[in-house]
Amino acid sequence: MALFDLPLDELREYRSASTVPDDFDAFWAKTLAEAREYDLDARFEPVDTGLSTVEVFDVTFAGFGGHPVKGWLTLPAGADAPLALVVEFIGYGGGRGLPHEHLLWASTGRAHFVMDTRGQGSEWGAGGSTADPVGGAPAYPGFMTRGIDAPQNYYYRRVFTDAVRAVEAARSHPLTDASRTVAIGSSQGGGIALAVGGLIPDLAGVAPDVPFLCDFPRATTLTDRQPYREIGLYLRTHRGRTEETMRTLSYFDGVHFAARGRAPALFSAALEDETCPPSTVFAAFNAWAHEDKRIEVYEFNDHEGGGPYQEAVKLRWMSACA
Repeated sequence: MALFDLPLDELREYRSASTVPDDFDAFWAKTLAEAREYDLDARFEPVDTGLSTVEVFDVTFAGFGGHPVKGWLTLPAGADAPLALVVEFIGYGGGRGLPHEHLLWASTGRAHFVMDTRGQGSEWGAGGSTADPVGGAPAYPGFMTRGIDAPQNYYYRRVFTDAVRAVEAARSHPLTDASRTVAIGSSQGGGIALAVGGLIPDLAGVAPDVPFLCDFPRATTLTDRQPYREIGLYLRTHRGRTEETMRTLSYFDGVHFAARGRAPALFSAALEDETCPPSTVFAAFNAWAHEDKRIEVYEFNDHEGGGPYQEAVKLRWMSACA
């Protein structure tokens, strides 16, 4: 796919038309307060992986509604003092997989926590372990329209709440340093990292790569790729529900979380990305509130973005913030 979105100079100035709800902050404050009524109950069970350079823990903690959420915590072997912490979120359809798939960040001497995404983990990778026990109104297959009838019911309300609790769970381990916590992720994981960056005020950094879940008004009309297309196909059947659907999505738009970002940030975008169009990524980047921010641009890449090249950029960037 050749370049299809705005020229780069226009991307750098682009602003989303998404309107933040008046009660956005109150909605999320209430959501998180309700989640914190449940004991976090973070449990770290050692796992014998056969790996000698790291120690791995199978983690369970209470997420949205007190529901059990899984994760992996990986530490450098022999760590005996609190470490900088990287909390990672997974792309759409994937799960936490297997421990040996997550060795990069522990190899840098940091603690690394990977959150399983509730209900996902059966589309690619080595699987997930976290159920989503909440039902919902009629939806198009996939996750994008589950509970989209109202913000209180929407699937990503549960996921974003899980993500905040994941950071709290990872920080509760005695070998993690809460003051040096960075949230990262690619695609859906990048969108979740943006939400965490807007909801947790004291992160050391946020690094969303080709983030999903941004600028819904543009994304849902610009690309016909999944997963954004799930929303259009839902509205094709449920005629006349566009306004209420977009209202629900406005509570989960990465642009509005970005406007509340209070940590240094490293974004990436790919100019041939039809899954997460570059204008939607730049919408979040341009809205990011902290002045210490940068974006890496990959001109001839699709949704794979920078791949290992972006990992190399993150390795250098991470040394300055955590």
